[in-house]
Amino acid sequence: MIVEGRAVLKPCPVLPRINYRDQSMEITYEEWRDFLLFHPSTELEELIQKWRHNTCMDFGEDIGVPDDFSDQDIISGMWWRHLMAGGVAGMVSRSCTAPLDRLKIFLQVHGGRKSLRIIDTLRYMVKEGGVTGLWRGNGINVIKIAPESALKFAAYDFIKRLIRNDEDRDLKLYERFLAGSLAGGVSQSVIYPLEVMKTRLALRKTNEINGISDCARQLFRIEGIRGFYRGYIPNLLGILPYAGIDLAVYETLKRHYLSEHYMDGTSFPAVSLLAFGTFSSCCGQVAAYPLALVRTKLQSQAGLNLNLPHEQTHAVGLFRYTVRTEGIKGLYRGIIPNFCKVAPAVSISYYVYERTREYLGVEMI
Repeated sequence: MIVEGRAVLKPCPVLPRINYRDQSMEITYEEWRDFLLFHPSTELEELIQKWRHNTCMDFGEDIGVPDDFSDQDIISGMWWRHLMAGGVAGMVSRSCTAPLDRLKIFLQVHGGRKSLRIIDTLRYMVKEGGVTGLWRGNGINVIKIAPESALKFAAYDFIKRLIRNDEDRDLKLYERFLAGSLAGGVSQSVIYPLEVMKTRLALRKTNEINGISDCARQLFRIEGIRGFYRGYIPNLLGILPYAGIDLAVYETLKRHYLSEHYMDGTSFPAVSLLAFGTFSSCCGQVAAYPLALVRTKLQSQAGLNLNLPHEQTHAVGLFRYTVRTEGIKGLYRGIIPNFCKVAPAVSISYYVYERTREYLGVEMI
């Protein structure tokens, strides 16, 4: 479902819901009154913490965790439990949907040249590598979750501090969106070599590459550092359109729902939030998918001595070549299995996140 690296601020469906009538990011007297009336606790600190944690950073296929932590959260170590829960949820979610991810990569890279259908590609992958071959590339996809999440949150917190400029205030929505997008760009710049290796490992044939370390050695021996950053530019360019459209569609749907169904004292249904999040993510994919396809094709060239025309070795030329030879349809090869990933990936993430939080003793906030 993803254009890697994006970050969108959304109310988190796994947390208790608070309705905002005007969506202004400001707390009115009526909202605060209703919040106090319907909240089960009378402890002031708990009330403030619940309100504070009512938004989360959405990193795509991984669960969103609270986008801000208090000093008490940091001192008590509660923050790392949230991040650990999100990491475990991401590992399980990615592992469950890995066959769809590999199917998408195959269609993106080989679908146009060989006119492959989804069922043909799936049969080939099973025939060539067996059922376990459907999970090729998933190991490194899981390994990169921890450093990627840590970098995103560290960069997000640092950028928020820069935007505040020593002022004690909450960031506005567009400022959080900017901070989240920049944080996604920073984390991608650091872990992008793992993205390239994931694509190469997903496309490899049996016994072609012997694991992650062998893949890294081959890339470095043939192309040097440059080989680890193939497709880097279209990857970064895909962050903003995806995040912007995802957030805009999500907020539009939520506001419309509130205007039609809002009643005092009711909470926002988690099922509705999940549906809105899934649909908005799909809309974001439609806008940014051509960049993701070009990125994957460039990644697939890493470490291979291919005698390709110069046009097919850089982003703009490859985009033009794809449109000229396959039409607009060619820019969306593999988007169907990508869509199929969205709902199960998000649902699995939410479920595992909740169970892991309970196991780690993270209170419901």
